[in-house]
Amino acid sequence: MSLVQNRIVVKVGTSTLTNDLGQVNLRSFDHLALVCSDIQNMGYEVVLVSSGAIAVGVNKLGLKSKPSSMPLKQAAAAVGQCKNMFLYDKFFGDYDKTIGQILLNASDIEQEEKKENLTNTFNTLLELGIIPVVNENDSVSYTEIESKDRLFGDNDMLSAVVAVLVRAKKLVIFSDIDGFYDKDPRLHPDAKLISRIDTINEEVQKLAGGAGSRRGTGGMRTKLEAASLATANGIDTIVTNGKNPENLYDIVHGKPVGTLFKGSTEIFV
Repeated sequence: MSLVQNRIVVKVGTSTLTNDLGQVNLRSFDHLALVCSDIQNMGYEVVLVSSGAIAVGVNKLGLKSKPSSMPLKQAAAAVGQCKNMFLYDKFFGDYDKTIGQILLNASDIEQEEKKENLTNTFNTLLELGIIPVVNENDSVSYTEIESKDRLFGDNDMLSAVVAVLVRAKKLVIFSDIDGFYDKDPRLHPDAKLISRIDTINEEVQKLAGGAGSRRGTGGMRTKLEAASLATANGIDTIVTNGKNPENLYDIVHGKPVGTLFKGSTEIFV
């Protein structure tokens, strides 16, 4: 099945939406909404996959640290998701855009009937000019919060699954670093950014480290897994720094930004 050439999925993580104190980063919300809205004005269809519900909920509830009990984590997710959508609605509304919320569980992807209904919902929203804002339904799904081998991994894999569902041409994963390096740049000042990877082989996989920042849960490993899924379905995947959402302008024009994982062409005729 061919890809929709003007359709792009953008994933933003917890570390981008909150600051070092764990507070909501209002400038990031506003800046992201501005650029995504402008990209849509240029004729692109945008899907936003957003993490951050638990972290924002922790702040909203006045908790001093991320809770350890499952009920409290899910309560934080419920409160934080409400706050996130309020902020997205406000800032996207400032740029005359309408958003819609989609919360997913693993079963929504695994069951064919649910998957078809989900795809139809995405397509209808995009046809209406609405920007879908997607998150994992942490308030009811304990597996994604607690499992050591989670399906979505701080929504990196979720963003790839969504990109495949909507047949997006590009997937952009905003990280807290500039892209995929030959070694961890936070530990090695001489680390070099790899601008393009055509094949995700064993050598590339060895370069991926563990967990990322302390506020998020996804690291370069989960981003590489997401890129593997997306590129296998022909989708170009770009990992770049979430502090610079204006990089989307260069990305849609095909200019080099961050690390490009080139989508496979073997599955298409």
